Amino acid sequence: MPFATARTVSLHGAVGHLIDVQSDVSPGQPGLTMVGRPDATLNEARDRCRMAIINSGLVWPTTKRITILLSPADLLKSGTHFDLAIAVSVLAADGRIPKPHLTGTAFVGELTLDGNLRSVTGVLPMVLAAAERGIGRVFVPEPQAGEAAMVPGMEVLGMRSLAQVVAQLRGDEVPEAPPVAPMSGARLLSWRGDERLEETDMSDLLGLADVRFAVEVAAAGSHHLLLSGPKGAGKTSVAERIPGILPDLTRTESLELTALHSLAGILDPGQGMVVRPPYTAPHHDASKASLIGGGRGQVRPGEVSRAHGGVLFLDEFPLFRSDVIEALRQPLESGDVTIARQEESVTLPARAMVVLACNPCPCGRFSVDPGTNGCNCRSPQLRDYRNKVTGPVADRVDIVRNLVPLGRADRGDRFTVPESSAAIRERVAAARLRQAERYAGESWGLNGHAPGPVLRERWPLPEPAQRVIDDEVYSGRLSRRGGTRVHRLAWTVADLRRLQGPGVEEVAVALRLRTGDPLLIGMLERAS
Repeated sequence: MPFATARTVSLHGAVGHLIDVQSDVSPGQPGLTMVGRPDATLNEARDRCRMAIINSGLVWPTTKRITILLSPADLLKSGTHFDLAIAVSVLAADGRIPKPHLTGTAFVGELTLDGNLRSVTGVLPMVLAAAERGIGRVFVPEPQAGEAAMVPGMEVLGMRSLAQVVAQLRGDEVPEAPPVAPMSGARLLSWRGDERLEETDMSDLLGLADVRFAVEVAAAGSHHLLLSGPKGAGKTSVAERIPGILPDLTRTESLELTALHSLAGILDPGQGMVVRPPYTAPHHDASKASLIGGGRGQVRPGEVSRAHGGVLFLDEFPLFRSDVIEALRQPLESGDVTIARQEESVTLPARAMVVLACNPCPCGRFSVDPGTNGCNCRSPQLRDYRNKVTGPVADRVDIVRNLVPLGRADRGDRFTVPESSAAIRERVAAARLRQAERYAGESWGLNGHAPGPVLRERWPLPEPAQRVIDDEVYSGRLSRRGGTRVHRLAWTVADLRRLQGPGVEEVAVALRLRTGDPLLIGMLERAS
């Protein structure tokens, strides 16, 4: 029977669909027809595969009618990674490869005209999707074998050329082939970006006891944070040190983030699995697609998804375009982002800890002290600037802190030694462990991600503490969403203090964190 099926994976966002590449090679008018909703890039595969087979010393069925079906046929398909599966299925249908050897196997890779393989993006999420659907063996380009091997129980064969793949399937001796070039998007230049952040430490910050406590709470529960203050107050310095107090990613978080980086084409083949929380800080001129995700052709994760499990820092937040600011509503609220197009809808995880920073005015010299106030902004400018951080987006931020420049007394205090990032990270890790134990079996693991209705039903506050929140809500000083976020913050404060649950005092601390009011000295208590 002149028919064979090879399997590959089609990615729609972070979701993979197993695709049957079915080829029929029968007598008839010579030609090739590809059906199953291929896009323009995939339609070009017919020429790439034909020349790759011929130049690999194999036989292309020139005198026969070739029909290729990409099944399921109603799913839009795109990408060059279909090449290897198409070539293998045609050769198997023509009797050049034993058809039983294709069972339980997936093929991923782009072919060049001389039959060599090229690396493609998204190998890890493809292999994860294949494993979930019973595939036990996968052929991938050689540089991405380590990436595919991150999937437990998967047999990975890293190949350099189509000839090597065919020889492996036939059981013949595998021929030599030139090495496969790594992804063109891999880092070709090096600079002090990540290395500079690794050299920062919380002990570098003088004073700011109020802000340091707020940052610790934010890190422990993955709460969103807004830092406001004049230029030079230390907003960027604080934000850059937050990744250092976050513990390593869990196995699940690490696999999710590595898959997202693979999908975005920014995964370094030699890096292995990402284990440290990421830190991204896009410029305020960034487009909506670059921040949220999208782009032409296949949907690529944006900065908010690349920071999944880590920190997304948006400095000079009011200077971002209005459409970008409004697009942050969904990731701030639900921890994911949905990109809808005419023919597809893609949902990507985006549970990053979002840190916003802004000046009190466009010029950054405003001060409540008339003696130091150097602001010369006009009222319309000031109003438009401040309106950018109010309303629905600001209501989704858990913690607000107002920074002031360091005073002479704080700068010269030699008897107060600031804590290091390592010491704070130990407390954050312990608080996160308490949350993981409390939410075992749930779809979330941190207070900042807990749904409000479930939190009120299963982990309610004591009546006196709940009454404090209700009074704020009914008086109009706090929205319903704000009340839920205070509830979450109270639990995080209690976890840092190693308490069984929050009380009135923890709610009072959470309220001040939420509203931006200064914390009292007695409220800065942590677990010893």
